[in-house]
Amino acid sequence: MADYVELVGVRTWYDEHGEGQAVVLLHPGGAGVDARAWGPNLEALSAGFRVFTPERRGHGRTPDVDGPITFDLMAQDTIAFLESVVREPAHLVGCSDGAIVALLVALRRPDLVRRLAFIAGVFHYQGWAPGVLDATTDPPEFLERFYAEISPDGPGHYPVIVEKLARMHAAEPTLTPSELNQIETRTLVMVGDDDEVTLEHAITLYRNLPHGEFAVIPGTSHGLLVEKPAVCNSLIVDFLTTNPVATLAPIHRA
Repeated sequence: MADYVELVGVRTWYDEHGEGQAVVLLHPGGAGVDARAWGPNLEALSAGFRVFTPERRGHGRTPDVDGPITFDLMAQDTIAFLESVVREPAHLVGCSDGAIVALLVALRRPDLVRRLAFIAGVFHYQGWAPGVLDATTDPPEFLERFYAEISPDGPGHYPVIVEKLARMHAAEPTLTPSELNQIETRTLVMVGDDDEVTLEHAITLYRNLPHGEFAVIPGTSHGLLVEKPAVCNSLIVDFLTTNPVATLAPIHRA
């Protein structure tokens, strides 16, 4: 059931699938990346949940607006989406940039977030592996093609989006461990063992979340949701549908 909704000046495209508790999927970032990235995961999640797939400002079928793109603005957009479309607390499942947006929403509006699956993202831009944010590297050609296929702004706007996102990634996010300590939402931190996010950074995130859980998917990269969808889907669904077990020798969660 695809539709548009007007959110704080952003005409936001989204789709909806399934029934049950609300889950909002926040897609990875980058010019040319959109909700189609959830293709390998949507069926497994919508089998037991009411799944929403909004596309953020300047991504997919949601047009760009004047001014910069920032994680703060996209978090505000997501809060507005939860309030006006979902209309109930939801599980947030975010990947890469989408994970960052989800983390900011959980920090600012915990009343809107049931559980958070934080996949292949960073809490500080310095958590990306060396070379990932290299400004001299052009995005892959296929992303420009994907952008041109559905963007209401047209293919000529692609360099504008690339520049806006490059500026954002070079300076954001900048969350601190003390801010992470404030997030009471139960959170699953998931990364590939060869991710663009350093394992050290992901571990720091996990250790500073009061209710953090941690999963490393072997044999995968930043594209872990596509590379091993069955493993990732199983972990995400289990996390969203079961309560924490009573562990035998807890340290982090003692």
